[in-house]
Amino acid sequence: MVTRPALEEEVLGIIRPGASERELIHGVAGRLVGLVDQSGIATGMIVGSVARDTWIRGDRDLDIFMLFSPDLSREQLEEQGLGLARSVAESLGGVYHEKYAEHPYIHATIEGLKVDIVPCYRVPDASSIRSAVDRTPFHTLYIKERIGPFTDDVLLLKQFMKNNGVYGSDQMTEGFSGYLCELLIFHYKGFTRLIDAAQSWHPGICIDIGGHRSKEFSEPLVVVDPVDPGRNVSASVSLTKLCEFIELCRGYLEDPGREFFFLSPAIILDRGRFCEELEGRGTFFYAIYFATPPYIEEIVVPQLRKSLGAICSLLSRHEFVVSRAGYEMHEDRSVFLIELLVDSLPPVRRHQGPPVWAFQNAGQFTRKYLDTDSIRVFSGPYIENGIYIVELERTYRTAADLLRSGEVLGTGIGRHVREVLSGTYTVRTGVDCYDQEFSGFISSFLNKTSPHLKIRKQRMGKDRSGDTGGDASGISGIDQSGDSGRDTIR
Repeated sequence: MVTRPALEEEVLGIIRPGASERELIHGVAGRLVGLVDQSGIATGMIVGSVARDTWIRGDRDLDIFMLFSPDLSREQLEEQGLGLARSVAESLGGVYHEKYAEHPYIHATIEGLKVDIVPCYRVPDASSIRSAVDRTPFHTLYIKERIGPFTDDVLLLKQFMKNNGVYGSDQMTEGFSGYLCELLIFHYKGFTRLIDAAQSWHPGICIDIGGHRSKEFSEPLVVVDPVDPGRNVSASVSLTKLCEFIELCRGYLEDPGREFFFLSPAIILDRGRFCEELEGRGTFFYAIYFATPPYIEEIVVPQLRKSLGAICSLLSRHEFVVSRAGYEMHEDRSVFLIELLVDSLPPVRRHQGPPVWAFQNAGQFTRKYLDTDSIRVFSGPYIENGIYIVELERTYRTAADLLRSGEVLGTGIGRHVREVLSGTYTVRTGVDCYDQEFSGFISSFLNKTSPHLKIRKQRMGKDRSGDTGGDASGISGIDQSGDSGRDTIR
């Protein structure tokens, strides 16, 4: 029997699912699987944390897979899979809608549970998969056979990660998936041993549980899938999230405390406090509000990231100095928040040309600016250290003018983001950037702190605001929030 510190036993007493919750979830799961089996066209299977008994109390997510014959075409799988999923959800009075990943599936709400009903192929092994979801049943079987002695360790790790914003393999979080948590616990044989090992991790570390890696991987953390030697389970983990986890492990070993599992509720700035923060920083804030593109997160978030980078590059090219920028996506609206060190510039700007010895280019450059009426030339062209320089009239003297211009749509922004920005978007400046709907994101942006140092700030009473969003377990009085928006450090 494992002897744990009193702190961890206290945490487990809070996060272990209770008997009534287990009865509800397993009851609904059993009925769903039974309905799938009764159809005669597919076999039902519970997958995910419920199947492995590794869900945290209050998590209301249930994954049911429907395994179809591999003789079906992809079109037949989608047609029969959606038809059966709808029928199964309706039989239990579920409210549902279609969602799309590699292929469509049904997301339903049944007796207060969020249920994904997913069709896949019944293949003999992971090497025979025809779609990404075909691998999931093998993950479930692998973990179920091994994780039993370490179930509590997985719960501790998940709560540790959720509380500090590094849990979740979605595009917004770029953190650790549930399956990855289970593999790490199994590999290191417990929570304490994992935390002790992870404090010394470095980018490029490779964990190959099955000893069968079949290719090289370039991600910061590599955990080879024990059921698929060509897949990195931790491909979603960004360098930032990896380093935040490393720092958290060091902090926990040095001075463990309840805050590592249950942070105090986040302090959200109101408009007045936001105004005070801006005055204190003395920088220039810009917010671009726009409609969220009507696509799934896996499609939209990479485009938001790309688009924000392109807009920051545009500002930098026009000599508006970007300090930091971030984005946040809600169901209907999204925002880019940008902090500038400089947001207005004089009329004149320097433009560098070719070196004098680049005969052809030098000639074109001098002719262009000697014979132009389309733009004002203040000085030049002249030679400075062998390079031609010309001083021109600046097109955009303020960042607001640039952001409201057609130049934004001319940058390398994502296709779906371009579509919504082409319709309409709003540029706000200063205190007008504040929006109640996005107050959590704005608050966390202004008080950006790594998860461990946020804990230290809270202990010192110096935390002025907190992150919002992430995975809320529904446990009364417990804040399990993680990062709400993404920051791009310029």
